[in-house]
Amino acid sequence: MPPVTEAPQNTGAALELLVHGVGGATPQEMLRDPRIARVTGDATAAIFRRTGDIDAEQHPERYRDRPIEEAYCWSNLTSGNGSRALWLLLLPFMVVNLAHWMRPTASGRTRAVRLYGVLVRLVALSLTVLLTAAACEVALDLTAWQCAGVPDCSNQRSWLGFLSSAQGGWWSQPGRRLALAAVVPTVLVGLLWYLSNRTWSAYESQRPLTGAEPDDDTGAEPEDDTCEDGADPTTIGPGGRPALGRPGFWYGRRLVARLRAAHTAAGFLTVAASVAGAVARHDRAAGSPAPASLGRLTEGMLVLGAAVVLWVVCRRGRSERRLDNRIDRALITWLPGSALALLVLTAVYAAWSRPGWVSAGTLPGDVTFRVLTVGQGVLVVALAVVALVLYRRTPEPRTVMYGLGGPAVAMLACALGGVMTGGVAQRVADWLDGPGTPGMGRTSLIDGPPVLLSWQASVIPVLLVILLIPAVVLGVRTWLAARAMEPEVNREYGEEWPDAARTRQIARTRATAALTDSAPWLLGLVSGATLLLGAGAVAGAWASGQVPGLAMDGAGPFVESVAEAAQSTGSWMIGFGFLVFVACGRRAYRDAATRRTIGILWDVGTFWPRAAHPFAPPCYAERAVPDLASRMSGWTGRTHGRLVISGHSQGSVLAASAVWQLPARTRRRVALLTYGSPIERLYGRWFPAYFGPGPLHGLHRSVHCWRNLWRATDPIGGRVRLDRGSGPEVDRGPLRDPLVYGRTPEHPLPEPVLGHSDYQADPVFAEERAALLIRLGPVLPRQPDGDAPAPPGTPGAEESQGSSGRSSG
Repeated sequence: MPPVTEAPQNTGAALELLVHGVGGATPQEMLRDPRIARVTGDATAAIFRRTGDIDAEQHPERYRDRPIEEAYCWSNLTSGNGSRALWLLLLPFMVVNLAHWMRPTASGRTRAVRLYGVLVRLVALSLTVLLTAAACEVALDLTAWQCAGVPDCSNQRSWLGFLSSAQGGWWSQPGRRLALAAVVPTVLVGLLWYLSNRTWSAYESQRPLTGAEPDDDTGAEPEDDTCEDGADPTTIGPGGRPALGRPGFWYGRRLVARLRAAHTAAGFLTVAASVAGAVARHDRAAGSPAPASLGRLTEGMLVLGAAVVLWVVCRRGRSERRLDNRIDRALITWLPGSALALLVLTAVYAAWSRPGWVSAGTLPGDVTFRVLTVGQGVLVVALAVVALVLYRRTPEPRTVMYGLGGPAVAMLACALGGVMTGGVAQRVADWLDGPGTPGMGRTSLIDGPPVLLSWQASVIPVLLVILLIPAVVLGVRTWLAARAMEPEVNREYGEEWPDAARTRQIARTRATAALTDSAPWLLGLVSGATLLLGAGAVAGAWASGQVPGLAMDGAGPFVESVAEAAQSTGSWMIGFGFLVFVACGRRAYRDAATRRTIGILWDVGTFWPRAAHPFAPPCYAERAVPDLASRMSGWTGRTHGRLVISGHSQGSVLAASAVWQLPARTRRRVALLTYGSPIERLYGRWFPAYFGPGPLHGLHRSVHCWRNLWRATDPIGGRVRLDRGSGPEVDRGPLRDPLVYGRTPEHPLPEPVLGHSDYQADPVFAEERAALLIRLGPVLPRQPDGDAPAPPGTPGAEESQGSSGRSSG
């Protein structure tokens, strides 16, 4: 008979660890006391207590009736200062990174899972090339090639005088102008590399909690580098911990370093190709053998470099089953360094004297943007096929769009990238052209940006008209739902003389909160329409070779006017959209409220590690989750006390992720209290492989007890939807909101409809927290396997009742 495992004796101390949600909160607000002190942490993320609770562990008798309260504040990880608001410009990178984590639940489809990860990483790589190509279009084509080569344009810009072909100076030759202009996109790529490296060091370099047991099926660590792309994250190993509990899940150092090197090299190679392509074509047309051979050699080296970048991106995914501290130093140094050296050699090659060379027309950017657009469409379609295959193998009824959420989000990222890059190119072209309109014949000084960008702009009004239909449908449906809820609201509160306005307010709030569940189909419509309209724009640009206003010339006055109106309106809107991004970033430097609003976007979007795009905004959970797991493990190990981790909104997702990281001996002392939680309503539906029914049931079984509070008026939080098969019911709700309908002696003033905020104001919160602490109780000895359960009232009785005695309350 195996010996009885004795647990440390409980000292009676109890701790409530509060974790705030989106938008952030101050420790004073969380602890409801202006006198607070930092217990551990730094200026970025820290744990605070009330000043009077600093020595609480030395005086347990003071806390017999209430737990010690601590507040973990992580808002500075996402919205701490104004400079981080500029991360808004990296929105396409963040969105495509989300697509990686939205893969459907997989079961036995190792190759399909790996293919899904490879396709998302290729889409992410195309966005880096698109951004760099847009910078090259602005600096090389529009400025150095077109405007500097047309005296009427360059004479209007004094800062372009030394580049003007009319001046005849050393820089007036097209090749030298291109070499100098290449500095702009090169600096942009270097800045993205610097920000990615700096944010990793500042936010994501904290190692997770070590010493946890391995979580693969065999209980042993693999000898080789196991990639997450080939692992099934829904597989629950010993202790009931799926992918989010694996030692290396919140530490993607090796992959981020590899992807950073590959994307940086891709950016440098894109700039080099933009310079070398124009110069090599001129040399071949001039018939000079030596320069033409040098141009072919340069182009061959660029092709070889592109092949190496693709190999690096496709070769390896995430390592999660162990804490991988290795760094491919040769690769991350050699690859971007070689690409930069090739770029410098290309600039030297372009600066060689070529008398008589005159820049005319445009650089072949139209072909580049067509290839990128078509390639992105093909990758998204292939991603959708793989996602459907995975979903059909293991269908989850609540998964959004039958598993197509990831491809839809990847398409949205491509669309955002196109809008931002096209907006920059068109606005710069309009600015350089002065009073004329680029590409519109005699009224323009320059030919303007690639024709495809004008076609893409012209379909934006069509997309908005298409979106107007579901918006109207949702509005009408919400209004009808609110009207239908009014009798139910009156019955719930039992008012003898109900107030129509008050009833309407409550019903409207509940109906509006339900709109969150319609977001998947709206996104699907946007992504599908974007894919079809984008294909039409490519076909129109390819067939006509002209902007829509000129391509429809001769089709009739009405068609011509509609085409010109769509082109001008779309061009204005695409430029206006980019200016809105810039304006929001600039305003956030001075306005704390705007900075917090922008921070909410990152609270939701940057929870996941950078697995697809290394230039995405940093993942705050790679700092927050180890912080929480270390605090829980350290405090319970030192005091042998009980702990309730209490998470609101996004904080509940962080809390659950941290509990998954705990060793089994620590999880027996921990209870989980979530409220306003999107863990199933949003994360479970959009990220089923990580928060679907399988992982959540595993968490329910592994944690000592779990309670989830929700309201029907909450647009973000919802039920966890775990049945009683895995233990007692988790959900409690819907909580009454507002607490009372009208004025009462206890509530003489009207109570607000709280929705997603202030769950602690409901008496149910304190009641459920107290119940969780009671359920935790003293930790008793575990009974040997095979022994009969101990009778109630004897030592070990609670532990002998099996997993249900440790499941949520």
